[in-house]
Amino acid sequence: MFSKVPVSGDKKVPLYGFLTHTGGEVGWNFTKFLVDKSGKVIARFKPSTPPESAEITKAIEAALK
Repeated sequence: MFSKVPVSGDKKVPLYGFLTHTGGEVGWNFTKFLVDKSGKVIARFKPSTPPESAEITKAIEAALK
């Protein structure tokens, strides 16, 4: 990303419309989404979840099987 974009509300960019259509609005910076190879959102992680956490690692490994 090169600039700030609206991630909620009426001016939300289409990417976040897609990512949040089933899980609700992004409540805070650094919400993480895992999207499978077919484009389906398969996991969502709280901003407090570190990118290198076991939870995210396991989800990525499961998605790659």
